[in-house]
This record gives sequence, structure tokens and C-alpha cells, in this order.
Amino acid sequence: MTKTDVLVIGAGILGLSTAYQLLKKNSSLSICILEKESGVAVHQTGHNSGVIHSGIYYKPGSLKALNCVRGYKMLLEFCNENDIKYDICGKIIIATEEKELDTLQTIYERGIENGLTGTKIITNEEIREIEPNATGIRGIAVPQTGIVDYKNVSEIIGKKIREKNCKINFNEEVEDIIQSGNEVEVITKKNKYKSSVVIVCAGLYSDRLASMTNADTGFRIIPFRGEYYKLKDDSRKLIKNLIYPVPDPLFPFLGVHFTKRIDGVVEAGPNAVLALKKEGYKRSDLNIREAFQSLTYGGFHKIAAKYWRVGIYEIYRSLSKREFVRSLQRLVPKITVDDLESGGSGVRAQACTKDGKLIDDFLFIENERVVNICNAPSPAATSAFSIGETISEKIFKNYLN
Repeated sequence: MTKTDVLVIGAGILGLSTAYQLLKKNSSLSICILEKESGVAVHQTGHNSGVIHSGIYYKPGSLKALNCVRGYKMLLEFCNENDIKYDICGKIIIATEEKELDTLQTIYERGIENGLTGTKIITNEEIREIEPNATGIRGIAVPQTGIVDYKNVSEIIGKKIREKNCKINFNEEVEDIIQSGNEVEVITKKNKYKSSVVIVCAGLYSDRLASMTNADTGFRIIPFRGEYYKLKDDSRKLIKNLIYPVPDPLFPFLGVHFTKRIDGVVEAGPNAVLALKKEGYKRSDLNIREAFQSLTYGGFHKIAAKYWRVGIYEIYRSLSKREFVRSLQRLVPKITVDDLESGGSGVRAQACTKDGKLIDDFLFIENERVVNICNAPSPAATSAFSIGETISEKIFKNYLN
């Protein structure tokens, strides 16, 4: 049986960053990360669009706002220190209808409250100066937004923490977590581990692992697949940087948009459709047990009743490339079906409560010697170092003092 000071479950960017921040505070700690896959950043981190978020969308004072703004600076510092390529290219958020203007103004005011500088409301003429092929009645220019390869960032973090003798054990799927006195035992399919404290960064499976040490977590992860197209090489010139619509304030997704990646690829998307497998990146992916758990959850029934029109449209747009293009044409009218080819996809781990609320903010559940990061969708990658700092401070204060 392996014994450690700290055991981290999950080698995505959150688990890696948390171990990194713990070792910054005390390099002599014995830390082990357990990862069920054969490498780091395989799921949400590895399927991330690569956007470095500024913090403009998030309610001032929320965990998202606080961690995104602080994490943004920490991420850029890490990239600079380790020669990781990134580009602070800026983005625009465009209102195409009068009914979106109030939400656009709210987003702008949130950005100002969250400390963003240089952000400004722009006219259609100014939109075209930034993105010549885009159009709208008004927009927001956000100069702080950038792009990076989060899988690359994760690999570098992994290298740095290994240099400080942090172990990353791959192909270790957790089956149980048992609290006992001053220790926590973690049982995988192959081994047993004991640790003074366990930090769970399990993404799409955060609900399952949280339930191992909490009788009633009050939430369940509902997986939503986001599908992308990408612009063909000769069509990339239509998009200079990042172009976003005004999001629906009642729905925790940003809507289909254009994102230039750090490798020069321009993506268009994502939509948001229920995935029938937690790691279901293809339409054909199905896990009967996981689909049953989602479809029979009372909270999901309430979401479906509230958003059924949106849900049906998202499915239709997933199946119809022409409809997907029509959504994109609201922002860039020149885009045609012939400009796009199939791209990748990701799955968002969206926490949902029993009463049908889609949890918008980050959610942490802490009990005796186990800290669960339960809801950490976008901007979690941007916020990763800040979240890791917050968790590490909690660990030293409560368990390793």
C-alpha cells in the first residue's frame, strides 16, 4: 500500500495545477496523482478550445470571476517562465438584435467591475475595423482575451511537478474512497493508497467520486457534448481572431462562435447536446448506465421541461450543417457550408441540482480530509492556477499545518 501526504485524483489541468501550488508552498511534500487514462489532460482539458478567458462574463464576486481574473495572470506568468506559446489576440462579443443590447451592457459592466481595462463598447463600423467580415448592431471589444494550448500547458506542469518528486500514476481508476480517522484510503482497480488528504479533480465523474464520501451531494453531472466545425485552410482568412455572440443569460453556454487556435486552425462552434456517455465525443457513443442515470434524474427532467425548445433546436442544429451555418452567419454573413469541414468535439461536465438548476459557478464540497472540485466548467482552465492556490491554502490551513 502506497502512503502519501496528499493524493490528487485526476491529471487534468486542475489536478496538476493543485499539485503544483502545493509543492510551491512545500517542496518536501509527498504527492501522488492518480489518473485513469494513460496520459495527462485526456478529457476536458485536452478537448478545450484553448481560450484564455478575461473574466468579462462572470458575476463580480463569484468564484468564477475571482479565480478567472487571478488565474489569468498566473497562467501568463507560468507561460512566460516556461516559454509556452500564447497570443493575447483579443475578441469581440457581438449583438445582432436589439433584444440583446441589455445583456451586452450587463456583460460590459461586469467586465469593468472585474477590473478589465481597455474593454469598450463598439459600433458596427468599429466591429468591421477589428473583424472585416463580421457584422452586428453593437459589440464589446475585449483586448485581454487570448489563446493557448492547454494540453501543452498541462504537460509542462506535469514535468515541473515530477521534478519535485510528485508521482503521476496512470491507468489507475478509482473504485472507492474511505475515510478513517486521520487518513483516507483510496482503492483503485489495481492498488490501494493512503493519504492525509485527498483532492478530487475528476471532471465528468466528480459526482460519482463525491458520492463516495458524501451521502447526498445535491447535484449530478449532466454531460453536454459540444461539436465543432473548422474552417478550411483557404477560408481561415474570414476570421482574424475570436468572435462571440451575446449569450443567453438563462443558459450557461456561450453559443456558437469563432475561435482561432494557437496552431492557426479556426474553429466554429460548439453547440450543446446531451451526451449519452460521459466521455461521449461522438454521436454514436453510448453508455447505457450513464445515459440512464442522466435521463432518470429528477433535476434533468426539470431542465428538459424548461429548455425543451432549446434542446430540440440544438439536436436539429447538430444534425443539420446548414442550420449550424445559419447560426454562424448571424455573426459572419459570408460564411457558407463550403467553408466548413468537420472538427473535433468536447464534453462539458455540467452540474445540475435536484430542483433543475444548472449550477453556474464553481462548486467545491469539502468534508473530513477530502476536497471535491465538483463543478468546474469554463473558465476552469484559465482559472486553474488560482483554483489550485485556493485549494492548497485550504489544505495547509486545515490538514497540513
